[in-house]
Formats: sequence, C-alpha cells, structure tokens
Amino acid sequence: MGTLSTTQPDPIPARLRDIAESFCFVGEYAGAEALMSGHINDTYAVWYRRPGGVAHRYLLQRINHQVFRHPGHLMENIERVTGHIRKRIQVAGGNPARETLTLIPTRSGSTLLKSRGGEYWRAALFIEGARTYQVPQSLDQVYQAGRAFGRFQELVSDYALEPLHETIPNFHHTQKRYEVLVEAIDRDEMNRAGQVQAEIAFVEQRAGETERLVHLRATGRLPECVTHNDTKLSNVMIDDETGKGICVIDLDTVMPGLALYDFGDAARSVVNPVAEDEQDLGKVSLDLDTFAQLTRGYLETAGALLTPLEIELLPFSAKLMTLECGIRFLTDYVLGDAYFRVHRPHQNLDRSRTQFKLVREMENHWAAMQRIVATALAI
Repeated sequence: MGTLSTTQPDPIPARLRDIAESFCFVGEYAGAEALMSGHINDTYAVWYRRPGGVAHRYLLQRINHQVFRHPGHLMENIERVTGHIRKRIQVAGGNPARETLTLIPTRSGSTLLKSRGGEYWRAALFIEGARTYQVPQSLDQVYQAGRAFGRFQELVSDYALEPLHETIPNFHHTQKRYEVLVEAIDRDEMNRAGQVQAEIAFVEQRAGETERLVHLRATGRLPECVTHNDTKLSNVMIDDETGKGICVIDLDTVMPGLALYDFGDAARSVVNPVAEDEQDLGKVSLDLDTFAQLTRGYLETAGALLTPLEIELLPFSAKLMTLECGIRFLTDYVLGDAYFRVHRPHQNLDRSRTQFKLVREMENHWAAMQRIVATALAI
C-alpha cells in the first residue's frame, strides 16, 4: 500500500515499535507516522533503516475486530486472493510488488499478529511512488479507477481454489440492511429516530428495490463471483508518474458476491463531486461525465465477463449501492455511531443524507445513465 491522505490521523500508540518488531521487516526501526485509516481500521507507516542509511516504509494496520469478528478468516481470504492474483500478474509479465498487496509475515510465520492486549495486527509492503485519493483530481483518475476495479474482477474471475469466508455476513444484502434499519428504529435505544423521520420515509418509499439483486442472485440469474465489495476511489493506488491505477487495496471484504456490487459501489464513491459527509445538500449532484469515465474504464477491462443482464443493471447497481450505503449510515446514526468512525456529532446522519440526495439525482438522470452504458459498450 502507498501514500494515503493524512487527515485526522490517530495518535501513534506507544507500543507500536514492539508491534512492528514482531514482523519480518528489514533494517532498524526508525519511526512511524499515522495515516488516515478510513472508517474502520487504524493504519500506520513504519520506517526502517537499512545498512548504509537508506530508509524505507512498511504498512502496519490494526484490524478492528469488533467489525471483523474473525480476523483469521479475513487474513486467509486476503492470502488466497493475493496469492492467486500474484501468479496471474507474474504470468502476464507484470510487477506483483506494485500491482497487488504483498503481505509481510510475523517472525513466527503468520500473516496475523495477536498482541498481548488482544489486538490484531497485519503488515504489508508500502507501495512507493503511488497514492490514493479521496476525491478524483481528474476524469482520467476516474477512468483509471474503473479500469483497476475491472482488472481486479478479471484477475479473480478464474479463482477456483479454497472457498472464501464471508468476513461480514450479508455485507451487500440490501434487503437485510433495510431490515436492520427497521429494527434499530423500532428499538430506538438512543432516542434518535424522531430526528430522522424524513430519511426514514425516503428509505421506506424505496424498500421494494432492496430485494432485487438479492432475488436475482438467489435464483441464479446473476452469477456469483469473487468481489472486492468496497470499491471506493480511495481503494485504488494511482501511480505518481504514469497516472495509471496500478493496485486495488483494502481487501478486507473480498468474498463471494456480485460484480454489480463492485461497479455500483465504485459509481457511488465517485459521481458525487463533494465530500461523503457534505452538510450542504445543494452541492450534492450526479456528475454524468464522471459516471461515463468510470463505466468506460470498467467495461474495457471487465465487460467481457458480464452477462447481458448484468450490463443492463449497471445503472441500477449504482443507485442500489448508494441507497444501501445511506441505509447503513442512517442505521449507525440511530444506533449511536457504533460502526463507522465519526469525528463530529451527526456525521453519520450527514453521510446518509448525502447518499439519499445522490439517489434522487440518479433517479432524475436515469435515461442519461442508461445511454452512457450503451455508449461505453459501443466503443
């Protein structure tokens, strides 16, 4: 992994050096820096100095085992998938050290460390000369992200090794996400449901849509495959020199799923030009040029893998994953912010409102989204 944004990083634990020394890092420990770790895990870059004074970095990450209840299963998935991808890259003459994650084992040979305090840690090579972006800096970055996620789909399309664990049960089961929201509202343990009646009504009006992909998957009309399941822009490493998307990171939710989950979530993450927690909903919009570039890049690398029904449902997947994400943020707000990391009051509520505004924008531009998919196929 490489350079991540450093907004609001977590403080460096005093014991971090001891944790780092448990992994097979080369050289002498020379320091660490905290990196923004998204909503779930805590991430650090650790510096090691080799003989001769040259310093290099590794990535060290503390896994949130309240979210990922079986860290061992999670790491087994990542080992299996990255091992498979590494072989594919090598056969193609690529550079596995830059094109997929390279896990660093502990001194006992495991890819997972359980500390004395009961925490779970892992490590990987730090991909230098590349970085991630929370917000695209250009349409080409969006196109590159689409290509990267499509290429990831192609690289795992022939995965037929040991079955993968379900690291978060029903992760993209939108119907169950809706049911969990209803249950949280009924309990209303934090007395917050009264504040979000408009948001609840918005979801209820679209409740019937939450079961569509679930039903098509259960009846075999949509093929199950290995999917990333968290395809936001910030999970693609963009090479500093070439500007190309070189590596898909954050494989915690790699497991069986639908290709539509990955495309839909990628679209959700980039088509809105403002922050995920934007409080001024007037700034939230659907950028159709961005949707077009993502679609073009994704179909160039993964289009041959998709069935006609999957291609038809690409716009719907974008809407559904946006709705699902909004449901998840709203659920967490009602529950008292128990899942997603927050840095200010009502942040999860703002996140949900942004997603719901984006859903409405997609509904208002539905025909245009369908035309974009048809155009991308024709290129």
